[in-house]
Amino acid sequence: MTPDDLLRSEAEQRVSLISGLHYDIWLDLTGEPAQPTFLSTSEVTFSARDGSSTFLNLDAAGVQGIVLNGRDVDVAAFAKNRIALTGLQSENTLRVVADCRYSHTGMGLHRVVDPADGNVYLYTQCEPFEAHRVFACFDQPDLKATFTLSVAAPSEWTLVSNAPVDRAEAAGASTTTVFRESPVMSTYLVAIVAGPYARVTDSHEGVELNLYCRQSLRRYLDDAEIFEITKQGLTHFASRFKMSYPFGSKYDQLFVPEFNAGAMENVACVTFNEESTIYRGPVPATVLAWRAGTILHEMAHMWFGDLVTMRWWDDLWLNESFATYMGNDAQAEATKYTSAWVDFANGDKSWAALQDQLPTTHPIAADVPDVSTGRLNFDGISYAKGASVLRQLVAWVGEDAFFGGVRDYFAEHQWANASLKDFLAPLERHSGRDLAAWSREWLQTAGMNVLQAEVVTTSDGMIESCTIVQSAANPKFPTLRSHRVGVGLYDLDDDGRLVRTERLELDVAGERTELEALRRRARPALLLLNDGDLTFAKIRLDDVSTQTVMDHLSDLDDALARSLIWAAVWDMTRDGELPASRYIDLVARHAPNERVPTIVDDILGQAVGAVELYSHPSNRPALRARLHDTSSRILEAASPGTPHQLTALRVTVTTSDTDGQLDAAAGLLEGSELPPGVVVDQDLRWFLIRRLAAAGRVDEEVINAESARDKTDVGLRKAAAACAARPDAAAKEAAWERLIDPETPLATQKALIRGLQERDQQDLFADFLDRWVETVPRYWRERSSEEAEFFTAGMYPVYRVDDAVVAAADRLLEGGELKESGRRLVVESRDQTLRLQRAQAADHASEAEVGART
Repeated sequence: MTPDDLLRSEAEQRVSLISGLHYDIWLDLTGEPAQPTFLSTSEVTFSARDGSSTFLNLDAAGVQGIVLNGRDVDVAAFAKNRIALTGLQSENTLRVVADCRYSHTGMGLHRVVDPADGNVYLYTQCEPFEAHRVFACFDQPDLKATFTLSVAAPSEWTLVSNAPVDRAEAAGASTTTVFRESPVMSTYLVAIVAGPYARVTDSHEGVELNLYCRQSLRRYLDDAEIFEITKQGLTHFASRFKMSYPFGSKYDQLFVPEFNAGAMENVACVTFNEESTIYRGPVPATVLAWRAGTILHEMAHMWFGDLVTMRWWDDLWLNESFATYMGNDAQAEATKYTSAWVDFANGDKSWAALQDQLPTTHPIAADVPDVSTGRLNFDGISYAKGASVLRQLVAWVGEDAFFGGVRDYFAEHQWANASLKDFLAPLERHSGRDLAAWSREWLQTAGMNVLQAEVVTTSDGMIESCTIVQSAANPKFPTLRSHRVGVGLYDLDDDGRLVRTERLELDVAGERTELEALRRRARPALLLLNDGDLTFAKIRLDDVSTQTVMDHLSDLDDALARSLIWAAVWDMTRDGELPASRYIDLVARHAPNERVPTIVDDILGQAVGAVELYSHPSNRPALRARLHDTSSRILEAASPGTPHQLTALRVTVTTSDTDGQLDAAAGLLEGSELPPGVVVDQDLRWFLIRRLAAAGRVDEEVINAESARDKTDVGLRKAAAACAARPDAAAKEAAWERLIDPETPLATQKALIRGLQERDQQDLFADFLDRWVETVPRYWRERSSEEAEFFTAGMYPVYRVDDAVVAAADRLLEGGELKESGRRLVVESRDQTLRLQRAQAADHASEAEVGART
């Protein structure tokens, strides 16, 4: 355990001693912009076991004073980010005055200076274990408390927290804002946002709705749509849960700079990554749908996570899986983004499948012995697999029983903490089902199952037998589960459309499940397992169905069925079962006829991955050219100004290789040869510059000129990525030196890594492999967890797929210098290299066979 970590056993011991918590917190943010610290004062009142000892968490540059029950405590009690507390009484008052550090990693109290206008902006990020960077506290989710915050700041600033403002007291150039006492909540949900933020306000059914963003971005804030989604969500969740929004009279959404995640569900004070949610021009359909889903995901947390909170991070899924499920439910049922579950089938579920096939996969309800392990479980298992499994649970117990149980869960545990057992109990009452076996299979075991139809036909083409065969994708995780699945039967109609003729729904259990209903029936053109997407499993098509898909996928009317099939063939490509060249064949044939914009986005994004990662290098130029041609055809056919057009344009630029193709990209940047409806806004300009820089067509002078044109921190990061992307050893070296500088903000580090990792630059990147091995341990010793995690995974070579990379990972793993969370990231990256080797070998063998036949 590192000094700034918390063991589950320590948390369990502490919660057995402490109760009745209230915090009075005073923060002084009036210092000069260059000042590295702020004054933080915490007064904590709490009950304890008389005579007991425990500790308080605090990450600070120094402590000015500690007073416990009127008695001064030696500041030497503060060591290794903890304050030792001894001789506790049944009722206690503790006061800690500390100098806490401003952050540049997006965690704790993060501070940013906007280069566009010099304004200073701050916000907190306290999840999972960061509140003690801002104030001294018992930093664990099951020691809930009420909080009263007072913040001194420049008078022109806006201050927002979990509770409404009670009063403001001006004194010279500063004002102290005092917030009302908060509801009962966990420390990781405490929020302070401060700075001259612009505010837009509305209301809904008695709840004040506020949006905040930087002054320099106000003209880009899409407040009409964001308010629309917010209102639809509040109405939908109140109806689903039979409980109104639980946190009083206000719901604030704040769009903040250099945010690490997509968003954070602070009680009544949700923070969003502004770069992902405020757009300076048109964006693809998936981006708009993602923003709507994120708004609803965070709102769902007001019930799942904030009102009722998990006890410890092993039940993180009780927050994230439910919020993901309910966000999709609200999108599909209450907003214009009705294709949410279609998008989920080949979006989030592909992310979950990738994560669940890694050697480091874990159960949804995971074993999390410490916070460091918990940090890495904010992943595709806790979010997407968990949401998919909840979809399976709803299908199994029925929607009425599911939501009846959920409502009881809220009623029984509101303002408190809960566990898996607490959640399952009301569902069992409402459904009459014993969920213990379901929980063991789905929540407490790891790994994926494979479902495949085994069809035997007679000489006259009738089905003699049809069996669903279930297997484990990885023998190390051998659990065979009970699945509620749909089976779709599809045939071609007289107009050449592939339409569903019948759908069966049944329970699949064990290795083999016979489909008696299909015996002596004509074999359909397509037999689709998991039709309707009720379960989480790898789906494989039989030979007849595979040929039908190859010939008629875009003739299939049902959008969800198409999305499921695209997900299946993408998974086969990643597994090396379908060569990348064949996947691109399928994309070239059917993507131009796809009608749902978000499916087009997913297909083309995965196709780029198939070309650049999963295809054999000898096949790559031809496949890249074919994908370029495909995206060009989609671009030419798209209606002006549509999401199809923008996605196709971006993929066309991404796949540009020849002088003529790169000339066309340069022409877009100059404003010539623009397709009708295309607007080359600032973000598209940076996209073009990055591609041209990586191709050696743009030098540093052009990049710097563009940075001068875009005087924002976003522009500075885009410029850093473009400079790092140049195919020049000196440019790479300069990017590396800036990357490892401790003063470089994490958001800029991320941009530099994205620029360093460019296709077709493996030779230039080769020198950094040994440096990565040498530097990773130092990051885990000296840097924040966020920096160490991103550097470890981010600087692992993405495009270099050879044994030297595997050997480098092995050296790092054998060195014994990494903590378990660092080892996990290296193991996952190494596994991806081995997967790419297998897929590239399969693609090479496939093309060799084609060549031999021709």
